[in-house]
Parts: sequence; structure tokens; C-alpha cells
Amino acid sequence: MASLKDQLSGLVYSTETGKHCPECAEPLASCRCDELSEAARLASLDGVVRIRREVAGRKGKGVTTVSGIPLAEAELKQLAKKIKQRCGTGGSVKDGIVEIQGGQRELIKSMLEAEGFKVKLAGG
Repeated sequence: MASLKDQLSGLVYSTETGKHCPECAEPLASCRCDELSEAARLASLDGVVRIRREVAGRKGKGVTTVSGIPLAEAELKQLAKKIKQRCGTGGSVKDGIVEIQGGQRELIKSMLEAEGFKVKLAGG
């Protein structure tokens, strides 16, 4: 790990180019950190969409999580919107994982298989 001096010595603002990205030190207009992290997330996927029901850390409220969807962020949000409309519930997209309120595993599985994804039910 870099020392504190190395971490704090990077350029943050320039009068010529404005704000700079803290990760790559490029001006925000030419920063590609988000694209690179999205490409790395897509490259790490194995092509299997996993559907799981979780209640841990949610005060007993069950949610269905869908992970491993090999789509870019914008397309993932569109798919999440279609899933939420089909299930008639709310949900969100966090870090490439779609969270749908309630236990909707079978409905989501049939919908994703119809879209052409390879789906696996994970967990209990």
C-alpha cells in the first residue's frame, strides 16, 4: 500500500483543465476510469445469471437478487425496469446486482430464460 504522502500528493485541480480524477489523475473530461471498471466487471462474469433470495441485513424483508448479468450498466437498468414491471414490485440496481422486492425467483427465472440468459437458482 502506498504511503500517506504518496496518496495525498496527486493533482486535484488545475486552472487550465479544471478538476482531475483521483484515480488516474486525468482531467474529468478525459477520464476513462468508469469505462475500465465496467469492462473489468463484464470480463469477470462467467455467463451464468444467479438468482437468490436474501433476507440477511434487511430487517427480515426478503429480496430477490439477480447477479452475473452480462450487460453494460445502461442495459442492466433497462432490464431491471422490465423485471420490476413484470413482477409488479420495486427494486434497484447496485454494483451490477439487480435487487427486486419480495420472493420472485420463479417469475424472474422464466423471464430471463425467455430473454436468452442461462439462469441458475442459487441459495435456499
